[in-house]
Amino acid sequence: MLFPTLAFGLFFLFVYVVAWSLDRENGRRKLFLLLASWFFYAQWDWRFVGLLILSAVLNWGVAALIARDDVGRKKLLVGLGVAANLLILGIFKYYGFFVEQAGELLARFGWERDLPLLEIVLPVGISFFTFQGISYVVDVWRGKTPPARSLLDVMLLMSFFPHLVAGPIVRASDLLPQFERVPRLTREMATHGLLLIAWGLFKKTVIASELAVNLVDPVFFDPSAHSAVDIAAATYGYAVQIYCDFSAYSDMAIGTAALLGYSFPRNFDQPYRANSMQSFWRRWHISLSSWLRDYLYVPLGGGRKGLFASCRNVMITMLLGGLWHGAAWTFVAWGALHGAVQVVERVWRHFMEGRASLPQWLGVILTFHIVCLGWILFRAETFGMAMQMLQGLGRMGPVELLTPFLLTLIVGGLAMHWLPPRAVEGLAVRLQAAPSLTLGVLIGVAILLVEAVRPEGVAPFIYFQF
Repeated sequence: MLFPTLAFGLFFLFVYVVAWSLDRENGRRKLFLLLASWFFYAQWDWRFVGLLILSAVLNWGVAALIARDDVGRKKLLVGLGVAANLLILGIFKYYGFFVEQAGELLARFGWERDLPLLEIVLPVGISFFTFQGISYVVDVWRGKTPPARSLLDVMLLMSFFPHLVAGPIVRASDLLPQFERVPRLTREMATHGLLLIAWGLFKKTVIASELAVNLVDPVFFDPSAHSAVDIAAATYGYAVQIYCDFSAYSDMAIGTAALLGYSFPRNFDQPYRANSMQSFWRRWHISLSSWLRDYLYVPLGGGRKGLFASCRNVMITMLLGGLWHGAAWTFVAWGALHGAVQVVERVWRHFMEGRASLPQWLGVILTFHIVCLGWILFRAETFGMAMQMLQGLGRMGPVELLTPFLLTLIVGGLAMHWLPPRAVEGLAVRLQAAPSLTLGVLIGVAILLVEAVRPEGVAPFIYFQF
């Protein structure tokens, strides 16, 4: 069940009506939202609802034991909790990859073996709800959040349908206090939520879908058949596509949660206007980058032990961040590229601070093109396909795929990064004073216009595979 579909629209309308009819009975409301979230998730594969329940029970139990136990066993318990979460993630997401790599390594030494390779279906959104469980257990251990008052709250924390399959990764400290009180829907929240849904619908169904179907997918499928202009356009097009696709999901997730009375954190902040890779990761997929910082980079030592340790830790963090995105060496290489550039930036700042610095506009251009180089690795099925893309940038030939309309979408997708910051929030503030009928008509017209220009069908969101 995808957000930009009639099926989800009917589902959400039903959830909205029932949830607000139970607004005075918070326990029943949460139970209804949990059952609705399980139904939503079951539309992909009902068998994995059991995995959601198991994960929630595991993290609830470990956190409860940590809160009650003496100091001596807390580290052991949190270690077991994190290991159990990673075991679940490893079995479903990385088992096949590591068995395949082990088989190839043994074969190189002449020790060929038939290793047990199982066909394991990847549950949608497993990386997101696993990371959410880890952050809950660790935050209880650190004393940053108290353990949930009930198993119901932890289950809803990990299963709440707006963020379940592609984030944002909402921390327990942000969401559990909201579950404990009866929610209220203000006019500002409703206006903001509706605008985010309409804006996300436009980015996903018009910009991302058009670029994917008519430019990006054909070029990445067979780079050798296309000229330099089409390959360059597809590279820039994918940069716009993945931003519009993923930020659209985040916008619609934040918007649907707001209409139910809950607040989610911002997940994107105009990332392509970043003038360094460090700045890029403060703007791109903020819930993941902050998670990697707080639960991986800082525990490794962060930047507390000097330049070498800081560079080592950021490299490890980005390598594992790349592997988080997928069980393939192309994702590891993507993470390595981002880590290596951040290492160069840190060394430059350490030795050249106060002596020389790049103009901001040049930093933005360089950072964007390094990010685009990374997107080639991220999107390509193999290293060979990525190399074909790079080699094709020097191939002359006719322009077959790039049209004025697609060029407009690419330019428009990049230009939106230079709108006033938090433009949607600002528009929501201006519109909240409008009469309800006027606001409803404006939102309705916007959605109808999107429906009129969007292509048929809706492709799954890119980040569903992670």
